[in-house]
Amino acid sequence: MNAMQTPHAINADLHCHSTVSDGMLAPTEVAARAHAGGVAFWALTDHDEVGGQAEARAAAEALGMRYVPGVEISVTWAGQTVHIVGLQIDPFHPDLIDGLARTRDGRARRAQDIGDALAKVGISGAYQGALRHVGNPDLISRTHFARWLVDEGYCKTIGEVFSEYLSEGRPGFVPHRWSALPEAVGWIRASGGIPVMAHPGRYNYTDTQHDALFDEFTQLGGQAVEVVTGSHTPDQYRRYADVARHYGLLASRGSDFHGPGEGRVELGTLPPLPSDVTPVWHNW
Repeated sequence: MNAMQTPHAINADLHCHSTVSDGMLAPTEVAARAHAGGVAFWALTDHDEVGGQAEARAAAEALGMRYVPGVEISVTWAGQTVHIVGLQIDPFHPDLIDGLARTRDGRARRAQDIGDALAKVGISGAYQGALRHVGNPDLISRTHFARWLVDEGYCKTIGEVFSEYLSEGRPGFVPHRWSALPEAVGWIRASGGIPVMAHPGRYNYTDTQHDALFDEFTQLGGQAVEVVTGSHTPDQYRRYADVARHYGLLASRGSDFHGPGEGRVELGTLPPLPSDVTPVWHNW
């Protein structure tokens, strides 16, 4: 940040993915795309995995971007999957590394079960097909199945695949028990990081559950919430700015980029944070 630039004016993209989890591009390629989009502060936040951090940092620094080490941890809360982003983590901290390894455990078995479930509705070869899209065998996910199903013509878009086959109540959905919220926040804090509630507008909770989630998150030491993200509508930008102020949370911003043509926004193209919140990067 130069002396004349306010924190809100910084083009920060602090949520995206690479082939180390369920993204389409290698960490170096994601860095290049972020830089091309004008990003100044950038974080790679792969799902439950920090294996791409060294490559991402080297690529970002070579391009002149400020690198923020990150991760996105999957949590089961009130029967749904919630994501907690960790920013400014120490990717070598043993508590974080061990916790992520436990969270990843079981993904391979779940993927095989998804393949079996899809076969029962006449879609054979899905597990082997999904593997063709996987960069890290420990991180096979529903997104890899979705890409294969689009390639094979079963659906036109990733979103259609999830609504037709891979969401709860659909024929290819297989539940998985992720980490608990206290564990995820604890691993991030132990590694010196900032716990961030990721894209809360995506979660299908009642108002009471929503408030209880944020109550627990802040009591555990959660420090920030994604306000402007690729998953939020403009109305949700305002709603979660209000949530940030109500709970005394810092505000984060990130595209949740997974690959070209996937998702609603490109790296670096989000609007700025509302002026009445404090950016999570305000004192970096």
